[in-house]
Amino acid sequence: MSTLRFKVVEEAYGRKAVPVAIPSERPNEYYGKYVFNRAQMYKYLDKDTYDALVYAIDNKEPLSRRLADRVAAGMKQWAMDNGARHYSHWFHPLTDGTAEKHDGFIEHDGKGGVVEEFSGKLLVQQEPDASSFPNGGIRNTFEARGYSAWDISSPAFIIDHTLCIPTIFISYTGESLDYKTPLLRALNSVDKAGAAVARYFDENVKHVISYLGWEQEYFLVDKALYAARPDLVMTGRTLMGHESAKNQQLEDHYFGSIPSRVEAFMLDLEIECHKLGIPAKTRHNEVAPNQFEFAPIFEDCNLAVDHNMLLMSLMKKVARKHGFIVLLHEKPFAGINGSGKHCNWSLSTDTGVLLHAPGKTPESTLRFVTFIVETLMGVYRHNGLLKASIMSATNAHRLGANEAPPAIISSFLGKQLSELLDHIEQSDSEDDFIMAGKQGLKMDIPEIPELMIDNTDRNRTSPFAFTGNRFEFRAVGSEANCASAMIALNSAVAEALTDFKARVDALIAQGEDRVKAIVSVLREDITACKPIRFDGNGYSEEWVEEARRRGLDCETSCPVIFDNYLSESSVRMFTSLGVMTRKELEARNEVKWETYTKKIQIEARVMGDLTMNHIIPVATHYQSMLLKNVQSMRAVFPAEKAEKLSSRNMKIIEDIAERTQAIEQGVEELVNARKVANRIADEREKAVAYHDTVVPKMEAIRYHIDKLELCVSDELWTQPKYRELLFIR
Repeated sequence: MSTLRFKVVEEAYGRKAVPVAIPSERPNEYYGKYVFNRAQMYKYLDKDTYDALVYAIDNKEPLSRRLADRVAAGMKQWAMDNGARHYSHWFHPLTDGTAEKHDGFIEHDGKGGVVEEFSGKLLVQQEPDASSFPNGGIRNTFEARGYSAWDISSPAFIIDHTLCIPTIFISYTGESLDYKTPLLRALNSVDKAGAAVARYFDENVKHVISYLGWEQEYFLVDKALYAARPDLVMTGRTLMGHESAKNQQLEDHYFGSIPSRVEAFMLDLEIECHKLGIPAKTRHNEVAPNQFEFAPIFEDCNLAVDHNMLLMSLMKKVARKHGFIVLLHEKPFAGINGSGKHCNWSLSTDTGVLLHAPGKTPESTLRFVTFIVETLMGVYRHNGLLKASIMSATNAHRLGANEAPPAIISSFLGKQLSELLDHIEQSDSEDDFIMAGKQGLKMDIPEIPELMIDNTDRNRTSPFAFTGNRFEFRAVGSEANCASAMIALNSAVAEALTDFKARVDALIAQGEDRVKAIVSVLREDITACKPIRFDGNGYSEEWVEEARRRGLDCETSCPVIFDNYLSESSVRMFTSLGVMTRKELEARNEVKWETYTKKIQIEARVMGDLTMNHIIPVATHYQSMLLKNVQSMRAVFPAEKAEKLSSRNMKIIEDIAERTQAIEQGVEELVNARKVANRIADEREKAVAYHDTVVPKMEAIRYHIDKLELCVSDELWTQPKYRELLFIR
């Protein structure tokens, strides 16, 4: 083992769990400690201000400047009482990360000193520089003005010594430059459309709320090993590396005992999450070695997105304290499971869950079926868009591999629900709407009580599966901002519900009975959206052909998939709902294509650098050592015996020579392919060129490097190998 590799591996193996300072209180006593939630509002605001703020939040109304000043005064006092010295507008630019600029609570006092100041104007609106964030051509470099504005529906919080205020981020000319602005618009659209349909069944419904429960998968690697892998540092994934003899074949890591170092990290993370109001609940080992999962309780979709973005930042900081690096790349290691962010999505009114099917009355089941079918209609009509919403240069490596769903959007409903929809479609009666809830399953083991079985099984190969009272959108990538998927999904469902209500109202206006009108339109939609329903194996080659026959989007090229954002159906949906304009959609696609190109470009440059500065020198050095050994044998032994004894080394020498030659030629072709692609001015065409010409050359180079890793002496190989990276001691 090389001296460098030996040192970093020895350091990694010798690490012990870092002690965690466990609070003496129970979680409910420190939960939300650093969040300006309603309990803190009640404590730090006078009654009139508190009532007015809560009313504005609950009824989605803007704040007056006078009210904002009063809120700012109370928020500043709370923040300073908790050690904050700065404040920041915290937003989600089009980078899949978050942004913040810190300002102190100080202003001149006119006497040579300063006073602590924080007004309603500073709370509600600020002007961060907009020129350097991705904007797709909406802003020029010399046009720096942009605005952030407080999102009152997501509470402020404190990180370290900074008060963070969740905001939207828009350009000087009004276009959104972030994820939160279109997300809030999409959520308002599904609220309005959903409530209108829900009032067919309950006239007291005021709002429909979109809920999200994400499951964050991630890898942990030791910090020392990470630092010795330039590809991990620069790209988030290993661009080379032969698979370990043992990885996930035995499936012994999944739900296994959590290593003590990892458990210490998880506990520390949970404590910090609870202080910030993130309802961390579930943790466990995932399928691949060194892969884990973290999941919270369901929340309002907007807040859940904010919490997920905050969590990803928090994970990285806490992990470093424990000697780890968190890998959020969807496929950091070849040959084993990648990481997703399963988004469990549901709709609820202020009176109950819409996707819950108690099956007690035909009316309640009709309501359930209505929202199920219109969700399917939205997913069917915009299946290509939904795929585009989760696609990226990184997630493209994961989709369709191991446990990840394929890059074809379909929905699994389970036998019972599928049979119910088929029965409604074929029946002439409006009354046969009873659907059984959970069924009892008795085990022939005296110690085990009766189990309650859900009315659906689970299908791990389905990108959009119904799992009881929600849909699980499994195709979302680990490092993605899940707002992207939620914008597309909530908009698609809002459009479907709006269209459904228009057709039902038209029948009612013609004198049709309300229930008959609903059932009539439902039957049409059940038939129309049938192509999106698939309960089989999504990994099978037969499904690809079947999906193509059904007219589903089967495109696999990431840059081409992004075209779905600019299809006429997508533009019409987003603009009609007021979620995004055509200009905003075009700008976002420019950002997506440019980001794709840059990520592949970085990977290609890193691969070229590592190949020529690490791999080739190590391989040729080992080759020289073997040549000297062969020469020595020929000098000592008779020719025939020397030939026999050195035959193995000669095979390795020849293998190294052939592979290094192939690698050097591959790198030269890779550089030339990049140069050709870089001369393309159009961002879409450039991204397509990188996908079609650069990526395949990288894969060919990797093949030979991974073969070299097996034949070059372990003591010379400079980079930590999979067998060292993937198993935490």
